[in-house]
Amino acid sequence: MMTATTRRNLVLGALVVAFLAAFGWIVATQGPLAPVKVTLAQAAETQLERTLFGIATVEARRSHAIGPTFAGRVARVLVDQGDAVKAGQLLAEMEPIDLDARIAAGAAAAAGAAQRVQSAQAALNEAESRARLARHSAERYADLRRKNFVSQEAADAKAHEAAAAQAARAAAEAALAAAKDDARRAQAELAGAGRNRENLRLVSPVDGIVVARLAEPGSTLVAGQAVVQVIEPSSLWLRVRIDQGRSQGLAVGLQAEIALRSRPGEKFAGWVERVDWVGDAVTEERIANVAFENRPAGLAIGELAEVTLRLPAIDKALAIPAAAVHRQGMRSGVWRPADGRARFVPVTPGALSADGLVEIREGLTAGDTVIVHSSKALAEGARIQPAAALR
Repeated sequence: MMTATTRRNLVLGALVVAFLAAFGWIVATQGPLAPVKVTLAQAAETQLERTLFGIATVEARRSHAIGPTFAGRVARVLVDQGDAVKAGQLLAEMEPIDLDARIAAGAAAAAGAAQRVQSAQAALNEAESRARLARHSAERYADLRRKNFVSQEAADAKAHEAAAAQAARAAAEAALAAAKDDARRAQAELAGAGRNRENLRLVSPVDGIVVARLAEPGSTLVAGQAVVQVIEPSSLWLRVRIDQGRSQGLAVGLQAEIALRSRPGEKFAGWVERVDWVGDAVTEERIANVAFENRPAGLAIGELAEVTLRLPAIDKALAIPAAAVHRQGMRSGVWRPADGRARFVPVTPGALSADGLVEIREGLTAGDTVIVHSSKALAEGARIQPAAALR
């Protein structure tokens, strides 16, 4: 006959066995040993609408930093950020310091040089007159000497006077030329001082908008340092960064769809106007510049935008969901189910479409099944369980 102790031991044993069975079932189906739930898709041929996507910032193609050509102190600034300006409009002015005095001194030097030119011209006129008189006198004495009316000494003296007068005339010509050179130098120095004085007036080279006021009256600037920055609103475009690995086909003229952060839900058309030859080696991106077909009002420099570029479609491209492609070391590939386990298969991906498909150039054939999503990271040989969706 079974005792109470025996019955109790049997019940406890049964409970332990049930607990261990339940624990084993939980570990095998729900715990770390459970198969990884995955969603599947099949590779299929389709028309692939190719796109390139990039994040962009609004920039001005033509921006003018306006500042002095030599060091000085700011006297006044007449515009502020956001002001519309016209070409030739005075924006700011630098203090002249001693330029006005130098211009006055240059004007006086130029006037003195002009007077010296007049004096040298008068001296030349006198020397030419003396030279003519001496030459005529020497010719007359030479004729008289041939007729023996005067002595040879008298004729020689007159010839000497003519030669000396001619030398004096040449000296007067040289003095006039030197005076003219001095006058030209004085005029050039005066003109240079005037241009330096004019450069103190900082004017706008274009019709545009002031986007930055970089200095205030009293500030001391070095040569080339900007006081204000002016942009041409008509030159606003987008500087787009595109992943180098997916930039194949990027070219001037591609149509673009632009979504500005300041206008969610709105789309603007544009086109690629320039592709930079120099990319970003750090972020591994290529740079393209996209212009607006109709530039919206109220754009701000530095505003972010999302840009989608339309590439020519590929007919009969073998495609799978882009989420199925992974990187293992230096290889791209997909996880495929094989006898209830995950196997990594290298593939060569190609173009990416706007609807999340990627072209597969090598590694798969039409109808091959691939793993798109998994409940956790997969490893080679991991047990998998297909599911309609992941929770």
